[in-house]
Amino acid sequence: MVKHKKHIAIASIAIVAALILLVLISSLTTWYQTKAATDIVIVNHISQLSAIFTKINDDAGIMDFDHQKNYIDFLNVKSFSGSEVGSMNLAYPDKWQGPYLKENPTVQEQNYQVVRTKKGFFIVPGNGVKLSNGKVIGKDIVLDENADIPAMMADEKMLNFKGKALAAPVSMSKVAKKVLFQEWNSDALDVG
Repeated sequence: MVKHKKHIAIASIAIVAALILLVLISSLTTWYQTKAATDIVIVNHISQLSAIFTKINDDAGIMDFDHQKNYIDFLNVKSFSGSEVGSMNLAYPDKWQGPYLKENPTVQEQNYQVVRTKKGFFIVPGNGVKLSNGKVIGKDIVLDENADIPAMMADEKMLNFKGKALAAPVSMSKVAKKVLFQEWNSDALDVG
């Protein structure tokens, strides 16, 4: 009788340990998949936004953005007056074909943004977004004028998730590129 109770106790402990292990593995898998899901959403949004900005540039000619960091909160605009929609300046505003989206995409309740660097303009997640690599946009990944976003897009410790970039360049009109190139070169001459 004592041996029978001992076997039941051992079997019960083994079953409880197996259940705890199963719950732990399940929790870790869910936690990892949730973190990875954020980056998958970002990859999809960035791809969609890149295609939209390419279309806008092809149709209306993107000239510039007002700030170094510009929220993407204007793609649901149907019409506007002047040459500026949101913080984006257009060469041919009458060729705007919006709205391009019903709602502007967000991730972790943050708008995406277009940032200006010395290497051009880029679509990136908004400040405060935590990536699956644990880095936070604006804190661990600083996107200022000197940020090398093309290099960050190739680095899984920065703006890359399993070989997919978490940012994209913004197509600009040829006139805008020429003006910006001249401005950046004159800035470099002034510094030296």
